[in-house]
Amino acid sequence: MTVFIASLFLPYTVNFHVHNSRAGHTPAGPPSANPTVEGINPIAPAPQAAASLFGQSKPGTSTGLTPGATTDHERIFASNVAQAEQEKTGYPFPPSVDDNRLLTESEGHSPAWGATTSLNQPKPQTTLSPDPSILKHQDPHPAKESVPQRVPPAQPAAPYTGLRKGSVANRKVSFSKAEWTIETAEQGNGGLRNAVRSATDAGVLEEMMWVGTLGMPTDALAKWTRRDISEKLEDEFESLTVFVNDGDFDGHYTHFCKTILWPVFHYQIPDNPKSKAYEDHSWIYYVKLNQEFADRIAKHWKRGDSIWVQDYHLLLVPAMLRKLIPDAQIGFFLHIAFPSSEVFKCLAPRKELLEGILGANLIGFQTDEYCRHFLQTCSRILCVEATPEGIQLEDRFVNVGTFPIGIDPTSWDKRRQLTDVERWVDTISERYRGKRLIVSRDKIDSVRGIRQKLLSYELFLNSNPEWADKVVLIQVATSTTEQPELEATLSDIAMRINSTHSTLAHQPLVFLKQDLAFSQYLALITVADALMITSLREGMNLTSHEFVYCQDGSYGDKAYGSLILSEFTGSASVFGDHALLVNPWDYRQCAEAIHTALTRDEKERKEVWEQMLRAVLQNSTANWVKSFSETLTRVWNEQSSREIMAVPRLSVSRLTDRYRKSKRRLMILDYEGTLASWGSPRSIILTTPQRAITTLTELTDDPANVVYVMSSRMPEEMERLFRQVPNLGLIAENGCFAREPQCDSWTHLADKVHVKAWKSSVSHILAYFNARIEGSWIEERHCSLVFHHGSAEDRHIAARLAAECAGNINDACADQGVHAIPIEGALVVETTHTNKASAAELVWKWFSTHAENEEEVIKPDFLLIVGDNREDEPVFRWANKLQTAKAVEHVITVTLGSRSTEAKATLTQGVTGVLSCLQQLAASQDKTATALPLRQ
Repeated sequence: MTVFIASLFLPYTVNFHVHNSRAGHTPAGPPSANPTVEGINPIAPAPQAAASLFGQSKPGTSTGLTPGATTDHERIFASNVAQAEQEKTGYPFPPSVDDNRLLTESEGHSPAWGATTSLNQPKPQTTLSPDPSILKHQDPHPAKESVPQRVPPAQPAAPYTGLRKGSVANRKVSFSKAEWTIETAEQGNGGLRNAVRSATDAGVLEEMMWVGTLGMPTDALAKWTRRDISEKLEDEFESLTVFVNDGDFDGHYTHFCKTILWPVFHYQIPDNPKSKAYEDHSWIYYVKLNQEFADRIAKHWKRGDSIWVQDYHLLLVPAMLRKLIPDAQIGFFLHIAFPSSEVFKCLAPRKELLEGILGANLIGFQTDEYCRHFLQTCSRILCVEATPEGIQLEDRFVNVGTFPIGIDPTSWDKRRQLTDVERWVDTISERYRGKRLIVSRDKIDSVRGIRQKLLSYELFLNSNPEWADKVVLIQVATSTTEQPELEATLSDIAMRINSTHSTLAHQPLVFLKQDLAFSQYLALITVADALMITSLREGMNLTSHEFVYCQDGSYGDKAYGSLILSEFTGSASVFGDHALLVNPWDYRQCAEAIHTALTRDEKERKEVWEQMLRAVLQNSTANWVKSFSETLTRVWNEQSSREIMAVPRLSVSRLTDRYRKSKRRLMILDYEGTLASWGSPRSIILTTPQRAITTLTELTDDPANVVYVMSSRMPEEMERLFRQVPNLGLIAENGCFAREPQCDSWTHLADKVHVKAWKSSVSHILAYFNARIEGSWIEERHCSLVFHHGSAEDRHIAARLAAECAGNINDACADQGVHAIPIEGALVVETTHTNKASAAELVWKWFSTHAENEEEVIKPDFLLIVGDNREDEPVFRWANKLQTAKAVEHVITVTLGSRSTEAKATLTQGVTGVLSCLQQLAASQDKTATALPLRQ
């Protein structure tokens, strides 16, 4: 079985040697030749500057002294001084590829597509991207008919290249005839790659295949070059390459993903005057690229394979795959945050994005909070039923769960043993002897909260002048895109801090606008007294996990550092109160956290660190892959068994044979939709069809039978509907009431006091929405409330408001054991403690007691459950468990219609089919059996 792991960027890309005259390519080593280490992104050893551990930054970034710098300590971070340090100490840096790796924490820290890198690759063929404006949009590559489009494609527009005639062809020849090698890519999700690698090494993933793009422009490559690259990656690197046009990729990634999705998912609605996000119509490019991924995977998929779709770049792929291969095993995992429904609904294609994700069998999130946000968003926007386990669609169930990703301790142990790490631990410790170090590493992005961190640090220094010459904050700030306003603001704050609190011998802030080589970064978080993360919103911050793992005291007396962590990161849910959780917007709280981190005694720091280390080990990358893989397999098997195509039709002859051979039988039959067609809930005259009355009478005449009818109607209504049928048991209000045959009193399964309490609060919410939907009305039952909106003038608006109402009730009453369930044309509010299954369990207990009271104990050996809608699923589930436990010999669960179900058989003839089947059973029964005694 192959596991396809679809991510926007492959772990590998291509380096072209355009100056070589002969055609062909240099063979690249297998993936195992370049093992990855947690949090690192290996690159080719081409750039010499990268060989310096405190070497120059990535190409395209600017470096320099921190604004207001007064000491030369930070010069160890400059490339020329680092080289001098190397020559002075006599320690040569190992020339291996492993030590030339630059650190990337996640996709968010990776170079942007088309950015200058150390590799020689083609540039985009168009110097001007296709105009993304909905007012000027020209679609140069019309989407396929199967792809949803929000606007019709326009006539093709001639692309502007900015090059003289013939230059494109010359460039194609240049790259197509050049030698090339496969290199490890700089772009991509480092955490995902390390998780896959560690799981592969541990034997959790035996056969896998990456699916993604090369992360570079490809229009300049000839067809045969693309083919050769694709074949080599597939044969030797277990990677399927997705080739897309440069313009399509730019529209997808630069415009839609980075301009619209990324800000919205991180609670930053792009509504400032300079933003054109809501004029942007790059949606069509997003759809196209997702369809390319789906087509590529479907072409190579075979039965038994599973597909894991990763992150926000590919939200539509699950549904596209579901359409192409309906029975595929598909999992989706979101590595970033998922916003609340109020934020998500600001997206124009909100419905399409949710439906795309729901094509998966299992949807995974980093935290319970993001999982809850997704469930609420689906409930409110798609008007579907959201349960704690997932989303109930009309035709199937989609499981939703939490799977926090972590780091790979094994790789970290190996990397920390290298001599260069120890050397730089000594170097940094010597340079900052007698100082307390606070370390941070973030991308220069408004989401990362660097501004809030610097302001909090400034407040700490102002409020605690005794610490001004004893503490240093080293802020590593990587940059992949230009944000001049934010960078200017950070520079001003850094200048102010150092100008106010610096001395000739001390500089309280070191602001490095560059990234570090991995050994250098590892040494820095090893000697740090604290790590400070103030992200305004983030999926899972693996830097915090790495810091905790390195604080074990392996090097000298530096150990058990404190973690100051934003409560808005996914890692906050992993570490809990063991980290110093802060609100980045509360500068005083952050300043107090810094003071706490610096003044804790060693005993307290060690106790807290041990708890955090335990959390790191429990959430390792291998455990993440194992947990997600096992859960996906389990839920796919469960969902497949419930698919209507997998549920066989009821064999009436086999049912009749089992019925005839059994001695004691219990039958629980749904009423509306099963024994009788649905009627109006406002109907004054309640009647049951004569055929149903006759059939039930014939069944109850057999002393070996006990028959119950269940319904959502109230007890008094049930009595009037079935007063003509003797010896009939009744279950009312979906299991809140039950009455035995030949008994006048009802058993209350719901707590009256509890019902009265929650009804009071829910009634106000329902009344508010009832006033907003003309034509709606509220039906009050003994133990439930029903909000009917099927007769509203505008049913679409009514359904949307009803979904919003359900969300409000589920949020407000979650702790009261109450939930709101949307059904066709209505919203049912009832307790979670009682349902038809709980009533059926009580009936089964009564039935079994009858058998035990007789002199000759004859246990029940036949159980028949017939229902037609979602409210009957709990009864099917309960009955199937009895069969699994072998508590009864014959268990038959039957549903009507075509939908996802836990019933083991289906009838397609509706009410007529059910009555015909029951009449055949009644005709075949032996009426000589002794009557069952009734419980007094």
